[in-house]
Formats: sequence, C-alpha cells, structure tokens
Amino acid sequence: MAGERFDPSIDSLRQAFSVQRRVIWALLMREILTRYGRHNIGFLWLFVEPMIFTLGVTALWTATQSVHGSDLPIVAFAVTGYSTVLQWRNMPSRCILSATFNNAVLYHRMIKVIDIYIARILLEFIGATMSFVFLAAFFTFIGWMEPPEDVLKVFTGWVMVGLFGASLAVFLASLSERFEIIERLWHPASYLIFPLSGAAFLVASLPPEAQNFVLYIPMVHGSELLREGYFGSHINAIYDVGYLALCTMVMLCIGLAMSRNVRDYVVPE
Repeated sequence: MAGERFDPSIDSLRQAFSVQRRVIWALLMREILTRYGRHNIGFLWLFVEPMIFTLGVTALWTATQSVHGSDLPIVAFAVTGYSTVLQWRNMPSRCILSATFNNAVLYHRMIKVIDIYIARILLEFIGATMSFVFLAAFFTFIGWMEPPEDVLKVFTGWVMVGLFGASLAVFLASLSERFEIIERLWHPASYLIFPLSGAAFLVASLPPEAQNFVLYIPMVHGSELLREGYFGSHINAIYDVGYLALCTMVMLCIGLAMSRNVRDYVVPE
C-alpha cells in the first residue's frame, strides 16, 4: 500500500520468534517421547507422576496428623503447599546438565542452549499445573477441599512460583555446565530447602524471629500468596510480591547472561 513502510527489524524479529517457537515445540515433543515413551500411559505420565508425589505427601501428612499452624484441612494444605514445591524443585533438577546430556542436538544451527532449558521448564510447568488443577478439582468434588476464594490470586501465586522456578533452573543449569558439582549439591539442597519453603507451614504461625528468617526465602512469598487466594479470610498471609519478583528477575538475568557462554563448555561429540 502507498505510504506503508517496511520495517526490516520487526520482520526479522517475527521470523526469529517463529523459528524459535518451532524449535522449542520440536524439543518439547522430543523430551516427552524420550522421557515417557509411547507405551503404557505415555504422555499422561506428564501429570500423573507429580500427582502421585503430591498424593503421597498428602496421605503421609494425613496419617501422621501433622501440625501446620492452622485449622485448615490437612488435604487442602498439603495440595496447595506441595504442588508449589514441584515447580521450584523439579525445574532445576530437569535442567541441570541438560545441555551436556543433549549435546547432539546442538549440531543443529537453529537450536540454542536456552531452547533446551525452555522446553524442559515448560514441560515441568505443564505437568505440575495439570496435577494441581486435577487434584484440587477432585478433592473439591468429593468435599475434602473448598473452592478457592480468589482464583486470580491463586493464578498469580502459581505463575510467580513458576517464574521463580524457571529463573532458578536457568541459573543453576548454566552454572552446572561449568561446575559439575552443582548437580551433586542441588539434590540435597532441595531437600533441605523444602521444609523452609512455606509448603509445610504458614508464616503467621511462626515466632517473629523465625518469620524474619523465612521471609528471605523467595518461594515462601509465592506459597503464601497462593494460599491467601485459596483460603482467603481463613488465614493471615504474609508475603511481598515485589521481593519475589526482584529475586526472580535478578536470577533470570544472571542465568540468561551465563547461558550465552554455555556452548564454550559443552562440546558436541
């Protein structure tokens, strides 16, 4: 059309986004087939696996009558708490050394290291989300849980924890390609962080000194926000979304900067 100007930068950006979208989709499908295969229930393991873990913790807490600092039903408390753990713990676990384990695909010029990370992060986020939604809907249907009081807050809390898990995954994965000891340290560290992550307690139930300590742990704020959305007036949630967002952005920026040099340490065989 007359007077319409062509902007090569926008066109190049659209083309690059289209290529990356196809690359990530291909890596996602490859990861699903490699991890779950075509046999038995195949793709369904994507959310059945995290669901089994969550159900196991829920059953354990129910059987032991665990104290969590409130009068909330233990099933609802366990589902809303442990589901968030699946994000920040599983995302880094799946991404650490993933470039080394998938170095053959780096022969393809279009595939970057960050694409491998994104595909694995998306897979974990989708699986954890499907597990959380299914369990919450099922327990609500049978009367063991009440519907959330504020769906928007639940959604915001869930996404914030997911973004934090993604930033932690990119950071640790990029670091692990240079220092393999990160893989050895993360597994025990994730188990040590679990009881401090807010999954098994409410911040308001802790003494003031303990509250000041646990609020330095970013994922606690996401867990508190999600629970406030779910239980609303039944709890006194203490959190700072700005602090969680800041930690996420700082870690993501550092991780992305380091991921640019990962190819220097990962040499395709």
